[in-house]
Amino acid sequence: MKILFSTSELAPWVKTGGLGDVAGALPAALRALGHDVRVLVPAYPALLQAFPGAAEIARPHWLGGLLPTPGLREATAPDGTPLLLLDYRPYFDRTGNPYLGPEGRDWLDNHLRFGLLSRVAAWIGSEASTLDWVPDVIHCNDWQSALAPAYLAYGAERPVKSLVTVHNLAFQGIFDHAALFELGLPDAAWSMHGVEYHGYLSFLKAGLQHADAINTVSPGYAREIQTDAEGMGMAGLLRHRAADLSGILNGIDTRDWDPAHDGHLVKRYGSRRLEDKAANKAALQAEMGLDVRADRPLLAVVSRLTEQKGLDLFLEVAARVLDLPAQIAVLGSGAHALEHGWTAFARRHPGRCAVRIGFDEGFAHRIEAGADIFVMPSRFEPCGLNQMYSLRYGTPPVVRATGGLADTVVDATDEKRGNGFVFGPATAAALFAALQRAAVAWRDPTLWRRLQKHGMARDSSWAESAGHYAALYEKIAG
Repeated sequence: MKILFSTSELAPWVKTGGLGDVAGALPAALRALGHDVRVLVPAYPALLQAFPGAAEIARPHWLGGLLPTPGLREATAPDGTPLLLLDYRPYFDRTGNPYLGPEGRDWLDNHLRFGLLSRVAAWIGSEASTLDWVPDVIHCNDWQSALAPAYLAYGAERPVKSLVTVHNLAFQGIFDHAALFELGLPDAAWSMHGVEYHGYLSFLKAGLQHADAINTVSPGYAREIQTDAEGMGMAGLLRHRAADLSGILNGIDTRDWDPAHDGHLVKRYGSRRLEDKAANKAALQAEMGLDVRADRPLLAVVSRLTEQKGLDLFLEVAARVLDLPAQIAVLGSGAHALEHGWTAFARRHPGRCAVRIGFDEGFAHRIEAGADIFVMPSRFEPCGLNQMYSLRYGTPPVVRATGGLADTVVDATDEKRGNGFVFGPATAAALFAALQRAAVAWRDPTLWRRLQKHGMARDSSWAESAGHYAALYEKIAG
């Protein structure tokens, strides 16, 4: 199979969330199965800096509307994955977040920037392409490349197949009607059976409407988004396309996230050397300015600080958590109110709670290794990766029963498979009850070691997931 993997993020160079991690790992896992996968990604400054010798191999012309003529450069990632870098400096030579300007608002030309990404993905699968490589399937990811199936549907293109993966349904790429002309789409596309969505143009809706298949990043999320409560306005369309909708659980990079070989840790460990985890806890407490003590559990968060992630619920019960007794460590950034709330709480409780605003990859590894309990009370979670990192690091997570969290974490009440703590309603009371259960279980060495070993034994690698994707590609391509 020849697969074009179109993405707006690519770890480790450009990453704002799970999409970057998936794009950095799934293509390599598919190539290990023998498939010819090439990754199309905008040539952001970090990528141009990483691959200064990337040669131009094509210049897609006459893309329609106001779309410019970009360059297409070729590079090879360290793992051997071929990269196609979409080079148009006025669109992508910008600092910081690929979607937001310095003031934290969306770039006003995002429809053109990612319309170009979608259009070039379709161009690579079209008769107009000057490349000597033609994909069997174009794999689009989230709204930023989801317009490609619409370009295929409304253009004189060869019948290349398409798949849209929804990593987070909340982000839908919605723009004014004027974008239809600017993106070079025909008037025929403006209908409820096309790209129109309540009087606006939606990239994601266009992909869900026109792709040959749709999938999400966990089986649980695939079921949830077909309900009116979780469907973000798209539930009716997703139910209509239920026969073409599936869920494939994400994996994690088990080479990078491996406590037995993790260079970020002060002491490496494994399921047979769990006693060595204690050194990482003491080091984390010292690094964050917490009291260094082994007689109380350390609860940790590594997350965007948003209501989606349920961090407002955790803040609401944080004082009660400290009184269990326990300690809290938080790493993340996001909504100003939550950043302020958590930092103010930490100032009121020195030595017991510590908060660091921002993100640092190495520090995230040290938190996963040093914490006793990982807290992830998301209101919705398409897949989630941190709970899988936590399981692999012997740090039982407390999660809400939603999406990929429910697919990966088994409550401690299951003696044969339990690896964490699961609660139902998205309320502070339900979260606190689960945190209290976890703190009590932590004081039972036999129970805690069993939970740790169950979690560390779980296979979270990309190998199985890549096999499911390969089977889906083959089904799509017939």
